[in-house]
Amino acid sequence: MIFACVALLAGCTDRSFTPVTPEALEIGSPATVFAATTREQEQDGSFGPERTERLSLLELTVSIPPDRRPGRLDFGYGQANPEKQFILAGQKVFNRPDAFTARLREELARQPQGNRELTLFIHGFNSTQTETAYRAAQLAHDIEMPGVLMIYSWPSKGHALGYAYDGDSVVFARDGLENVLLRLGASGIDRLTVVAHSMGSFLLMETLRQIDLQQPGWTSRNLDGVVLISPDLDLDIFRSQVTRLKEVPQPFIVMASEKDNVLNLSRRLRGLQSSERLGQISSAALIADLPVTVIDTSRFSDEAESAHFVAATSPTLLAMIADARNMTNLFEAGGLPLERAFPGIVSYSREYLGIDLAGGAR
Repeated sequence: MIFACVALLAGCTDRSFTPVTPEALEIGSPATVFAATTREQEQDGSFGPERTERLSLLELTVSIPPDRRPGRLDFGYGQANPEKQFILAGQKVFNRPDAFTARLREELARQPQGNRELTLFIHGFNSTQTETAYRAAQLAHDIEMPGVLMIYSWPSKGHALGYAYDGDSVVFARDGLENVLLRLGASGIDRLTVVAHSMGSFLLMETLRQIDLQQPGWTSRNLDGVVLISPDLDLDIFRSQVTRLKEVPQPFIVMASEKDNVLNLSRRLRGLQSSERLGQISSAALIADLPVTVIDTSRFSDEAESAHFVAATSPTLLAMIADARNMTNLFEAGGLPLERAFPGIVSYSREYLGIDLAGGAR
């Protein structure tokens, strides 16, 4: 049964190369996505699944199709339709890190001083670089996310049968992500938030642990928020990672769903007696001693395009996230508890979890 599901997920679409199509912007609206990757660049200009220690820095332009339902993402490959599909409309590779930093700062300068924000998105299992840019652009667009958007693209195989390869790749990719985070921390950004999906959550947590062991307290000093969406992460490992941080940045949010069929498969591949996956946690009480906010997205799964990415594909939840995102200042000031932004889906109580929702760990 497991192998039948994997074979079904593999599909037959050629995802290996996505041509750059500038004319898509005649119909679609542009979204700028900065990128850092430890993928090897192919002869056709794309960045594939092969690993390299060299960090490539890019600026991508994504064409977002008009008149689409929030949460809907149709990937454009080959002869794509700009009326209905996301399309890669531009790709610039920077030969020098300082040139990339200058361009990033130029984009940040478009925002009011004191409100220069950047969100870094880290993809999960079975994702190509272009698909990652599409997903990040879709999520940012649908929640009306302010500021600059950037992705860290680690060398996923981009294939449903590449789970073991991807598992090795996230370990390989830690140093590259450390490089990126340290660069961003020194870039004068007013607010830096990191969002990781699925297997990318393991990569992020390993990297934060790695940085904090060398520079205790770096994570809490430099990150203004961490969001793990459907994290494909062993619960015991997550606990060991969090406890090695000198201080956990706040807010630290875990979005989980008991209806996540991909994490069901992940757990089965590890053996039925394996520890729970964080993104499918049965009760927030299991990590109640950690300064972490758990949001249960299970009730939104049925309307979502993907049960493994409910936060990005449920129109209802996207609207709620957009409302909460626009009230960031109220959260920070302590004027609005998280329960009011996400009524009925926060799966813990303040007293039991032991944290102040507005101010972090007590």
